[in-house]
Amino acid sequence: MREKAKLSLDELESLLAAEFPQMFNPQGGYEIDDIWFRGCLVRKRFSPRSLRPGSTIAGPTMMALADFAPYVAIHASIGWAPGAATTNLSINFLRMPAAKDLLAETHLIKLGKRLAVAEVAIRSEGEDELVAHATSTYSIPPER
Repeated sequence: MREKAKLSLDELESLLAAEFPQMFNPQGGYEIDDIWFRGCLVRKRFSPRSLRPGSTIAGPTMMALADFAPYVAIHASIGWAPGAATTNLSINFLRMPAAKDLLAETHLIKLGKRLAVAEVAIRSEGEDELVAHATSTYSIPPER
């Protein structure tokens, strides 16, 4: 059983919308499906604007999702700390994603006082195989 998140989903969405409206807004296409302590499931709604030549979702779209999802998981786990910042992001593109929503399941594999390390598995909605796998490290500000 998953441990309960420190913030509720509604609290986290309100904070993100207020602090990062350029990223978290209805037109941005990012939605949080679920949060728990040390993890989350985040969705990027499909948009034809995210397609690249070859009719596949562009890499930068998947990279943005791979960066946003750990940010959500960290706040779900420690509470609101908007100064948390990415210090490393590594992504492997494994196969062409379908023209569908992307789902990023994120697990914090380390959650320390100053650093968090996340693993992100990205799939096309309704499919089992990964389209991308990412790891990222976030710096957590000392004051929470």
